[in-house]
Amino acid sequence: MSTHAAARVAAPTRREQILKEAARLFAERGFHGVGVDEIGAAVGISGPGLYRHFPGKDAMLAELLVGISERLLAGGQLRVSEDASGDRSPEALLDALIEGHIDFALDDRPLITLHDRELDRLRDTDRKRVRRLQREYVEVWVAVVRDLYPALPEHEARATVHAVFGLLNSTPHLGRPGALPGRTDTAALLHRLARGAFGAAGEPKAV
Repeated sequence: MSTHAAARVAAPTRREQILKEAARLFAERGFHGVGVDEIGAAVGISGPGLYRHFPGKDAMLAELLVGISERLLAGGQLRVSEDASGDRSPEALLDALIEGHIDFALDDRPLITLHDRELDRLRDTDRKRVRRLQREYVEVWVAVVRDLYPALPEHEARATVHAVFGLLNSTPHLGRPGALPGRTDTAALLHRLARGAFGAAGEPKAV
């Protein structure tokens, strides 16, 4: 593939641009504090032009919150399925899950804020879908955690996974990106904290 072709593949679509700016604005000012015209202006199109991509703000919010839940679950399942042969240790699999979630927590901070503030604004069907996807994502982690810490009861493993999610999803409260250490250092710190939390919950199985 040529450089120009690769750039075209990597370039975000207009729909993706709209969602990115909508997430940023919703997180900064709240769902009701942002108008369609402002989202359109952020991507260089008229407010009414957005309706060629989305029927309204509610649809944008639903796609953002359902979409990130789908991506997290798919990413977690992919990391586990890539080890179908069992070549990687449970510890390496847990590290891979942590790394994937850290990427989300650092790169999609507005979506964490949106989830915390605006989930209840979704239609009942969309909200239930988000919750179902999240439960499935948790269970991907629980299976890996219990493989690494077999003496850890299932309910404690699940509680620890939720606690680690809370830790990793604290990134919106860590200050503006410029006030944080470099991304690599921040990711490494979050990874150490997550592994420390799991280590405090139980003893890993003997190798």
